Amino acid sequence: MRIAIPNKGRLQGPALQFLNSVGIKPLANDDRALMVPTSWEGVQLVTIRTEDIPNIVETGAVDLGITGLDYVMESGADVEELVRLDFGKSKLVLAIPYSWNVDDVKDIPKDIKIATKYYNIAKDYLERKGIRAKIVRISGAAEIMPSLGAADAIIDVTSTGTTLRLHGLKPIDVVAESYALVIGNREWMRSEEADKINLVLTMMKGALNARGKKMVFMNVDDKDLATVVSSLPAMLAPAVSRLSNSDAWEVVTVTDENDLPEVIAKAKTAGARDIVVVNIEKVVK
Repeated sequence: MRIAIPNKGRLQGPALQFLNSVGIKPLANDDRALMVPTSWEGVQLVTIRTEDIPNIVETGAVDLGITGLDYVMESGADVEELVRLDFGKSKLVLAIPYSWNVDDVKDIPKDIKIATKYYNIAKDYLERKGIRAKIVRISGAAEIMPSLGAADAIIDVTSTGTTLRLHGLKPIDVVAESYALVIGNREWMRSEEADKINLVLTMMKGALNARGKKMVFMNVDDKDLATVVSSLPAMLAPAVSRLSNSDAWEVVTVTDENDLPEVIAKAKTAGARDIVVVNIEKVVK
């Protein structure tokens, strides 16, 4: 099976890191390679322009693709959103020069030029908002276009707004929200690779479920067991097993990393000792 990933850009690094956490690791690091074997037998990575991935997935040439929701929306490709990922969060915004004395979309001058590589999204947005503007279709950096005089404003993706500010632009309206996701062909369940695809999706979800979670082991004397167990969080319930040749118990639970200090403090106060914390690679539900 084939998984399409971005060949460059803001999603490439996080996509590769995510696949590594799943256990799908590329076996070559040549940037020129377009098809890369992985540590999973029979699974290849195909490096494609991020914006092309939705259309390639729709054709069935690849089984899965990692891209941004903004590119799926722009392409209009008929693909299925299979897994929402926890990176690539951004906003598609309408940004105008700071020099404009405008704080609301309805006050934007008429017949302006707006530069964007998101032509279809921009066209739909401008029609919904009743904004009269000419769309200047580009494929490169939009932020420089007002400075060059090629456009008056832009519609582009931003994560922190820093690049916009550096170019004297301010966001005035959110056009759409975006995030990274795994997409598949609508007919993927009928594919010869359906079982393998389903396994990959299961492992992807397992890796996401494990993000920010820790497994905690501790020893507890018999007299303190009920108090310790009642103080612990768990996905279902803490696991408890008696230690051999002892009146003590081993207690195992899972907690969010942010709650870890409080969990440990409560457990120790309740009588737990020998507390060990380990990372979790996957939680398969």
